[in-house]
This record gives sequence, C-alpha cells and structure tokens, in this order.
Amino acid sequence: MRAEDNHKLMRAARHAERIVALAAALADSAPLHLKEAASLLGVSAMTIRRDIEKAPDRFGYLGGYIVPRAGDAPYVMAQEQSAHETAKAALGAVAASLVEADDTLFIDCGTTMPHLVRALPDVHLTVVCYALNIAAALVQRPNVRLVLLGGLYQASSASFAVEDEQAALSRLGVNKAFISAGGVHAERGVSCSHFHEAPIKQAAVRLAERRCLLVDESKLGKVRPVLFGELSHFDTLITNEGPALAALRPAFSGAILTDR
Repeated sequence: MRAEDNHKLMRAARHAERIVALAAALADSAPLHLKEAASLLGVSAMTIRRDIEKAPDRFGYLGGYIVPRAGDAPYVMAQEQSAHETAKAALGAVAASLVEADDTLFIDCGTTMPHLVRALPDVHLTVVCYALNIAAALVQRPNVRLVLLGGLYQASSASFAVEDEQAALSRLGVNKAFISAGGVHAERGVSCSHFHEAPIKQAAVRLAERRCLLVDESKLGKVRPVLFGELSHFDTLITNEGPALAALRPAFSGAILTDR
C-alpha cells in the first residue's frame, strides 16, 4: 500500500472515531459548544467543524453549538408556514379571545403567531414583537401601536437577535405574553430551535403579567436544541386537544385552553 493511501485510511479512521465520540458526548449533554467539543476530543475547532459538515445527517450547527440530527428534522420556517395550518388558525382564535382593549402584548416569532394577529379584536392595543412576519401582519391593523424590537436579523426565523432584551421590555409594561415553542416536554421543559430567541422569550416570560404558551399539538412531547423555560413558568397553555395533550396534562398546573 502506498504511503499516501495509508495516510488517507488513517485519517478516515480518526474521523470515524471522532464521530462516534461526538455522538456519545451529545447523548450526554446536547447541545455542545464547538470549543467544548474540540477540547473534549483533543483537536481544533476547525477539525470539529469539518467533521460535522461531513455528517449532516447526524449533526447540525446552530449559533456555535453542535446539536444532534436524530429524531425530528431541524426547523425550517418555509415548511412550517403550511404545516398544521388549520390547527394554528383555531389556536390563534383561542389566544385572541384573551386579549382586551388597551392591553400591551408581547407576540413571539414563529408561524402560529400570525394567526393570533389576524384574530385580534378590533380594539386599541400596543403590541411588541421582534419578527418580520408578525410586524408585517400588525401594520395592517389601524388600532395597533406597534413596537418592533431590532438587532441583528436572523433569516432562519425571520426575526431579530435583540440586544439588552430585559431593558427593552421592562420599559413597556407587557400585560400578556404569547410565547411560541418548537418543543414542550413534561420533564425537559419548553424549547426552541434558535439560540438567539431564548433571551427575548425568557425576558418576556419574566416581565409579563400573564404568560401564555401557544403551540399546536405537533410540538407536544418534543425537545428542541435550545431549552428556554419550564412548564411552571407559564400561566396558560393554548394547544389542540388530543393524545399528546392528555399525556402532558399531569405536568401542567396552569389553565389549559384548547380549540374544542
């Protein structure tokens, strides 16, 4: 065997060993920061980046963190827009029934929240958001005073990474926060797919008088890469009636509103 061929085989073997070790590390503590993974495996961060790029079916890379690809596919907003649309519209109407004149609302990003915006009552409101699809729907409402929180735009979820989110929201006196999630799990809590969303979701939950978690049933029992809260942090869960909700009910002590 030529030395060059032998070198290629050894390099491939080392790559395979790192893939196995990385998968084991993620099984114990996902997500895993790139630098932490490099230190754990004794190689450079660039080597780890090349490893995960060669194994897109096993690993994803989000905001400096490595996440496992096993299970559900990663969040893709264009696909989510048409998924479970009837259920999302029904939930938007349920959520809108909680809104009263002169409320100050925080409306999260995602593809369920535009249905809430369309169902809002025709009363004077102040609405705080950080996503373009939500802002675009709100500007059509003449009685809504819109506050769009800016920052670095994130195309993956059509939203902004808000700087100093605590200060931005503390000045506004939010009555009701409507929070979206990619996963709601009885033991693991509430999660999403994008790291930049977590701080603004957490700030809204801390500061709002009423905290409403608005998710369709496909999110129940799931865990996404970024854990941002516990079920106990929410007063109200708005979702579809069904087997997934029945399994979750014992873990949630707040009010549950459904589309039935």
